[in-house]
Amino acid sequence: MEFLGTTQTASYCGPKKCCGLTSLPAVQAPVIQECYQPYYLPGYRYLNSWRPSLFYKISNVQTCPDESLSTLRPPTTLPALRSALFSRYSPHDWDQSNQLQLRGAEASRLWASWLTDDSVRLLQDKDQLTHQMQQGTTRNLGQRLSDINFWKSELSYEMDRLLTENQNLETVKGRLECAANEVNCPLQVALECLYHREKRIGIDLVHDNVEKNLIREVDLLKCCQQQMRKLAERIDLQMRDNRDAQHALERDLEDKSSAQCIDEKCFNLRNTSDCISFFHGMEKIDGTISVPETWAKFSNENIKHSQNMRADSIRLREEAEHLFETLSDQMWRQFTDTNLAFNAHISEVTGVKNKLQTQLAKTLQEIFQAENTIMLLERSIMAKEGPLKVAQTRLECRTWRPNVELCRDIPQFKGPLYLSQPVIACGHWQGLSSQTLKLRLRETQDMLQLLVMTKCRLEHELAIKANTLCIDKEKCKSMRKTFPCTPRLVGHT
Repeated sequence: MEFLGTTQTASYCGPKKCCGLTSLPAVQAPVIQECYQPYYLPGYRYLNSWRPSLFYKISNVQTCPDESLSTLRPPTTLPALRSALFSRYSPHDWDQSNQLQLRGAEASRLWASWLTDDSVRLLQDKDQLTHQMQQGTTRNLGQRLSDINFWKSELSYEMDRLLTENQNLETVKGRLECAANEVNCPLQVALECLYHREKRIGIDLVHDNVEKNLIREVDLLKCCQQQMRKLAERIDLQMRDNRDAQHALERDLEDKSSAQCIDEKCFNLRNTSDCISFFHGMEKIDGTISVPETWAKFSNENIKHSQNMRADSIRLREEAEHLFETLSDQMWRQFTDTNLAFNAHISEVTGVKNKLQTQLAKTLQEIFQAENTIMLLERSIMAKEGPLKVAQTRLECRTWRPNVELCRDIPQFKGPLYLSQPVIACGHWQGLSSQTLKLRLRETQDMLQLLVMTKCRLEHELAIKANTLCIDKEKCKSMRKTFPCTPRLVGHT
């Protein structure tokens, strides 16, 4: 009796063949590549990232080649009775196959469960890391904004102080220029005094104490003016340096303001902001030119440079104030000394002039007396002409005595002198007296000429002294009645 269904030559009647079923291949752990994904429009999901094929492969179980061929065979009759003792598979094989399937399913389920749990953990970790990194970046941006605000306040404070110092320097420079211009008036007065004193006459054109003080005053005024202008030039150069420092502070402050606006915008960005977008490859671009240390050092150096410029400006202002005080005191002292020299010289010239006038008056008196004496002498000489004529006539008549009568007698050479007897001796005396009077007359006339010359010299000297007094007292002193006050000498208008 034969079983219906197949022949004895069926493949399952023979020895057991390996169907090639093996255990499931080991599933590889997912490899996450930290790289940028291609660009996707906002709102679209990465569909491929959820496919299991990206993380593991599903094993394909190959069927037995004989079984695949048997399916193509036509159904046959059951095997013969003698083959009924041979089962297709043993229970052990069946159990092993079931156990193998269960273990494979369990392994797949466990792996899937582990992968799911690990994926959830990975998602949580990445979400937490992303949140922490975003918070850290936001915190760093806040700290950066605090640093920027700090340096902005320092730069603004320093720039305000520098601007104030520039205004003070500008004021001091204006005062120096005003003071230098104010010196022109007393300098012109001193030069005018020297010019007028050159018009002195004769011996009064002397290099006296007044002229020395005037020259000293002119030199001092020119020196003060020159010092003020030099200091004004130094202040002008310092103001240029201050403006350079101010421009550096302004540029730094402007850059800080721009950076603050950008960082505030970045600080206020959130995941739900509308203005966020993808900018691929930006992390590969490094356009920075400084580090926090050099960034802070740059602003610190600008502030230090500004402080140094302010210190130099303060020193210049102090020097200007000291110069104002010193020069104004020197100019006032020299002006006073020159005026005192003028007063002393005017007093001296006035005293000499008074003495000359006294001498002139005495000389005029002596001239008057000399003229009277000359008149008296001339009258006396004229009065002596009559007696002289009588005496000479007597002598001439006695020369006519004859012979022995021409005697050298007493009337001729001796006897009483004048007025008693008309003798020759009286005639001789009258000649001597007339000659004496004429000699005295000539001496008196010479003295009169000397007195007249002395009067002329005195009058000339008086004219010289009057001219000197007119120059020193009327012209010079009238111009030197006023002098710029101390506030004007220090530049206050």
